[in-house]
Amino acid sequence: MSCYHHLTTFDRARIETMTHLGMSLRQIAKNLGRSPSTISRERRRNANGKTPYQSENAHEMAQERRRKSKPHGKWSPELAEFITNKLDRTWSPEQIVGRCFSRTLSFKTIYRWVYQGRLQRTASVLRRKGKSQKPYETRGRFTVGTSIKQRPKEIRKRETFGHWELDTVVSGRGKSKGCLATFIERKTRWYCAIPMPDRTAASMEAAIRKVETSLPKNAFQTATVDRGKEFACYGPIEK
Repeated sequence: MSCYHHLTTFDRARIETMTHLGMSLRQIAKNLGRSPSTISRERRRNANGKTPYQSENAHEMAQERRRKSKPHGKWSPELAEFITNKLDRTWSPEQIVGRCFSRTLSFKTIYRWVYQGRLQRTASVLRRKGKSQKPYETRGRFTVGTSIKQRPKEIRKRETFGHWELDTVVSGRGKSKGCLATFIERKTRWYCAIPMPDRTAASMEAAIRKVETSLPKNAFQTATVDRGKEFACYGPIEK
């Protein structure tokens, strides 16, 4: 289940890569699991008029805005957009909090924002009936062996070099199955993208091997991946 979180350095690196490839806002949004308005706002707010969007600069600008912002509760445009999307899918405030925010947000706060007009929805949306729908990956899933939370502290805190985050980016152009395997090193945030003919485990394994062999010894120690079926190859590689 997709839950709200701020854009990460990795997200911004992917936005930069896909922008450079000429992909549309909707294509980028689909690959990131975000709305087109989120991507549009990210590029508009964090790009210099004289230079194209750069992920490193964008992340620094976003962090600086957060430091300078005045406290006003937990509300933010991104959070409001996320909650509104769930309300439109007939989720109740209780469901939103229980499934996505646990103890970090109160369902009473969501009700208050609706009545205050801060979510651009009327109170009638709270009375709609219906079951929530969960998005499913049609290509299948597999279980990743070691989650990032179970990895050593030096990996989670990005204290040592050689630990990577992997993902795939789909072009969305025509009926082509071609895509990119993206790699970002957690400590330095250095990243690269490797073209793949399709999103199969075999293609992903080839991309991982290509990056691994191009780096110095022990520069590719571990990798954090999602549960897409193309990462089914990761178990044998990790061993």
